[in-house]
Amino acid sequence: MKRKTTFVCQQCGAAYAKWIGQCTNCQAWNALVEQEVESEMDKKTTLEKGRLSGKKLDYVKLSSIMPSDAKARLITEFVDLNNVLGGGILLGSVSLLAGQPGIGKSTLLMQICAEVAKNRKVLYISGEESAGQVKLRAVRLGAASDNLSFAASTSGNNIAKTIETGEFDLVIVDSIQTLAMDEISSAPGTVSQVTNCGNLIIRAAKKTDTAVVIVGHVTKEGTLAGPKVLEHLVDVVLNFEGDRYGGFKTVRAIKNRFGSTNEVAIFEMVEKGLREVKNPSAALLAERTNTDGSIILATLEGNRPILVEIQALATASNYGYPKRTASGFDLNRLNLLIAVLERRTKLKLSDKDIFVNVVGGMKLSDSAADLAVCMAIASAVAGRKLGEEYVVFGEVGLGGEIRSAFRADQRIAEAKKLGFKHAIGPVTIKDKFVVPVKDLRETLIRYVK
Repeated sequence: MKRKTTFVCQQCGAAYAKWIGQCTNCQAWNALVEQEVESEMDKKTTLEKGRLSGKKLDYVKLSSIMPSDAKARLITEFVDLNNVLGGGILLGSVSLLAGQPGIGKSTLLMQICAEVAKNRKVLYISGEESAGQVKLRAVRLGAASDNLSFAASTSGNNIAKTIETGEFDLVIVDSIQTLAMDEISSAPGTVSQVTNCGNLIIRAAKKTDTAVVIVGHVTKEGTLAGPKVLEHLVDVVLNFEGDRYGGFKTVRAIKNRFGSTNEVAIFEMVEKGLREVKNPSAALLAERTNTDGSIILATLEGNRPILVEIQALATASNYGYPKRTASGFDLNRLNLLIAVLERRTKLKLSDKDIFVNVVGGMKLSDSAADLAVCMAIASAVAGRKLGEEYVVFGEVGLGGEIRSAFRADQRIAEAKKLGFKHAIGPVTIKDKFVVPVKDLRETLIRYVK
């Protein structure tokens, strides 16, 4: 009897009755793979076998469980990264690190290995590089140690078995998209392989209290490649963001079962690897010249206040459709703010190309950046400047009103530390340092001169 089959997308798991070139759910091309569908009779048999083979769980009262010193953490050389992780890498935890190719994931992990290997046994497993390549990086970063071992493998079975030995305190798996299980016929990187290899590794890590860090690939859109279930399975999900060709790079936790998701670590790439930036505000403003279109924004990266320069440039449009370009700022948000400027301040922007840049390769998701972006655009269009003594922050509503900003006290403290005299911000902030403003038009008339 012919078995019924279905076509399953290897990127998102969506199922289709017949093959199509592009998945309508995740828009991936040529991602559908034919798989056999289990019949209803087979399902009933499987369910019945599962019911009969089950046994009662051994359970204890929660109050009788003694804490195990919160399980010791593996401390890295990066103080801010330790804060992002909630105090270090927890033994028995599984972390997923994702980032663009070439941004420095392997470099960061090798530097972590170098520090942990001073006192603990570490295993670096690579499915992408040879032993010689990894050795060259380890020598360059000063990570060569008798406690640091290396293995090249793409077998999920073998990696899980190695972790189960309990010989190592920290295991790096680079990367999950290269692994495959012997029992599954699909190619590495498919939904079934990523999910099952991830499950195998996580079970082995929990069984032996081994800390595991898994490297994950990202798509062209910047999201984590593979099934979303992988993010649910692991304990910590870290995003490594920034410009791989220069500028600052940030590591932030988008999921953390053992700590906050509001912390951020900021790095820069130097000859000897990644280095933490202790005072990013001073570094970002070091080369600033006060010209039209330049505004200093007091923003937050996680819980850390940072001053960054927002630059805007406005030129006459040579075509009927004006161009809007943003680097480090959401383009849809920029279009919305331009519409508010045109409607509420009577600035004519429909015949101008507008370019906005966040200096230093930073990527802003702070709503309080609205006022700084609006003032930078207005300054560029009018050819006027804001005084050097001002920093700016505040959210802009569709009515042109200036709304409150999160953690205003931290923004103000950072501005004072770097020598600024005043901050232009919402009227809801009761501080002598802040010049209160409530309307976008009034703000531009009074302060952009």
